Amino acid sequence: MATHPQRLQQALAGAAPKTLKELSRELSLSEKELVPLLDKLQRSSGQGRAGLCIEPARCIGCGFEFKGRSRAARPSRCPECRSERIAPPRFWVEGGAADD
Repeated sequence: MATHPQRLQQALAGAAPKTLKELSRELSLSEKELVPLLDKLQRSSGQGRAGLCIEPARCIGCGFEFKGRSRAARPSRCPECRSERIAPPRFWVEGGAADD
């Protein structure tokens, strides 16, 4: 049986980008449980494994992109227009083997 990080990597490998909510449903884990797993996957991607790619969260109101944000969780508010309508970040894995 695969560990949670292995299951996460398999779910993200070769698939369309997914949000935390979509991953939560697919893996039967809470979004709060997935955040540290994504952080771990991002740290380990520099060690010869497949790289975690992130499409940054974006403000629906003004289009501001949270490019410099390192946390996986969705931001609560836009720093430009203060809107709380934020499109969540999306994740996928590129390159490497997905079954490590």
